Amino acid sequence: MLLVIDVGNTNTVFGLFEGDEIIKTWRMSTEQTKTSDEIGIVIRSFFENEEKDFRQIGGVIIGSVVPNMMYSLTHSVRKYLNTEPMIVTADLKLDLEIVRDNPKTAGVDRVIDLVAAKEIYGMPSIVIDYGTANTFDVVNEKGQFITGFITAGVKICAAALNRKSAQLPEVELVAPESFVAKDTVKSLQVGVVAGRIGETVEIIKTLKESLNIPHAKVIATGGLAQIIDPKNEIFDVYDPMLTLKGLKIIYDKNK
Repeated sequence: MLLVIDVGNTNTVFGLFEGDEIIKTWRMSTEQTKTSDEIGIVIRSFFENEEKDFRQIGGVIIGSVVPNMMYSLTHSVRKYLNTEPMIVTADLKLDLEIVRDNPKTAGVDRVIDLVAAKEIYGMPSIVIDYGTANTFDVVNEKGQFITGFITAGVKICAAALNRKSAQLPEVELVAPESFVAKDTVKSLQVGVVAGRIGETVEIIKTLKESLNIPHAKVIATGGLAQIIDPKNEIFDVYDPMLTLKGLKIIYDKNK
């Protein structure tokens, strides 16, 4: 079995592979103050609760955008799983050319998603990851990561409105059933989500036109993607496991 670990700013997601199949996923909050023992106990508990034998793990790979988490996490893997983890960096074999001034500064999560998109769905592709922040990245027909950028995530926008406006409440983030809002809660829900929908549609259109990739496949991932496109009208593919699959692909290329 292979354990893949995706460390995000808000959550850390664990995926357990048996062969090419994801047989289980787990999630914990990303807390930089957790010790290696605390993390190790949580990981062990995941396996015990599902009656999985952690001693059957043949490898571990970690992709992280939270550097301060890595010391405790890597030590927990060594101590509690008795495995030396593979860490995703630009120095690994990726079969993806990162066309940037400094390839090593490319976000690890974005690189992982593009590797997965390229291998699974083909090129060219536009990959959009909806998380704490939204990332829009492009891999062209030559397998090059040619451009990408970051926008504020849905939760960040909602939280900013709540924090900066004394009379605006926190609201549940849901896909609006109608754009006719007749109360404050609905106004916020429509405004925040509709703003991100418009942003998404315009960015996709602009990327396809400016890069001359009209037939690029649009692949979305991240927990909030379905709020943006509940009727499957914007994205060609919604793959919530894209990052975990990318980690598995990178591990297989480098093991």
